[in-house]
Amino acid sequence: MAAEACLEGWKHAISRDTGALYLAIVEAIAQSIRKGELQEGEKLPPQRVIATHLGTNLSTVTRAIAEAQKRGLLDATIGRGTFVKINAGGGTWRNTGASVLDLTMNSPPLPQDPGIQAMIQSEIGAIFRQQDAQSLMSYRVTGGTQQDRQLGMQWLQPVLGRRRASEMLIVPGAQVALAAIMTSLVRSGEAIVTDILTYPGIRSIAAQFGYVLLGVDHDEQGMIPEALDELCARHCPRVLYCTPTLQNPTTATWSVSRREAILAIARRHQIHIVEDDPYSLLLKSPPPTLAMLDPTRVIYVATLSKVLSPGLRTAYIVLPGAEMTRRITSGVRALCLAKAGILDAIVSRWIETGLAQHCLHSIRDELTQRHAVLRQIMGMRVPDKAPSPHVWLTLPDWWSSADFVAFARRQGLALVPSSVFAVSGNPPAAVRIALGSASDTGTLRDSLTNLRSVLDYRPAGGFSDIV
Repeated sequence: MAAEACLEGWKHAISRDTGALYLAIVEAIAQSIRKGELQEGEKLPPQRVIATHLGTNLSTVTRAIAEAQKRGLLDATIGRGTFVKINAGGGTWRNTGASVLDLTMNSPPLPQDPGIQAMIQSEIGAIFRQQDAQSLMSYRVTGGTQQDRQLGMQWLQPVLGRRRASEMLIVPGAQVALAAIMTSLVRSGEAIVTDILTYPGIRSIAAQFGYVLLGVDHDEQGMIPEALDELCARHCPRVLYCTPTLQNPTTATWSVSRREAILAIARRHQIHIVEDDPYSLLLKSPPPTLAMLDPTRVIYVATLSKVLSPGLRTAYIVLPGAEMTRRITSGVRALCLAKAGILDAIVSRWIETGLAQHCLHSIRDELTQRHAVLRQIMGMRVPDKAPSPHVWLTLPDWWSSADFVAFARRQGLALVPSSVFAVSGNPPAAVRIALGSASDTGTLRDSLTNLRSVLDYRPAGGFSDIV
């Protein structure tokens, strides 16, 4: 249905709503998206046209559009117009109620230091003043230039030790990295071993390319070696995918002995290990990576999305040997050819000038403060894993994951249920909370206070959506 055709339905809907007019407009927009009347990417009529048709003033419509943007429903840009946001009609666990905060997006908080923000703006301008525009705007070499790789190795040295730049590929994001690796190593119908609760991106890759995911049971330290050994003996998987440090979603971190036990099992069964390591650099003293303990077997992936900014679209793949590097380079080339030159230039300059380290330290400090707020409000309900950008909340017996997320959404909180991460079996009664989404600690405090009240609420006779 064209966007203009929705206006009459909106007018009817808001005439029956007794609440604030701007919120009624937002809910009418959300309903049109949920029903498929408004498609993702579709352009809305101008705000003046909407205001005239609904019989209200322009400022009310402007306020409604701004609120719909906060909820992740719309994108509005001066000069282009207002569009339905991509993924606005996503899973039912996403926020569609009166928004307090979307706690689903697992990203680092923006650095709060005004000095760092000014440095970011200054450095971006300096790149265009000092570098040739033709080079910035042209095709780049797959995997990055030698200089970019050397700086990438410099950035990762605290968690990898010294490695050769020729062993690194720079790609546009960890999802591209993982897809390139898996399509290079695994054929359709073959198995990938991972945690029983795992990163949703690897589930998407498995579904897209026809891989079988096998989930390994875990304890408080993460993947259980004996369970992995038994599963490998029975199914002969090609690859083990894991996040040994601050695992997503559980935040489990493997001990050194656990890491050595997992490596020994991988050697015995001759399987490749793909170590996804988005978070280690957030820790002041991270445990040794698997790639540091066994650089000959482990394919290492690190992204800047969790330690600096997802807007940089930068991930690093560090590979064991020239032959493996050639294989994965072909996979990267097939999927994305190369990374954007402008982003390469920004990342390399930030590392070279030390701005990347300044941002990392600021984000680490900010997340530590947010964990302090979390402890004040939630107490011992959530294990302290500072400075992880996400936490794993186990729910009381009276809540299922689906019911809790649905009820919280009605109270204005968007959370991620455990089913999003589950490889097999019945997912536990738990949710993931992202701490980096809030613009500041005050906003986070309000949201967590609201969450605490939802957590303590005991629905009479169970809670369910009524349709």
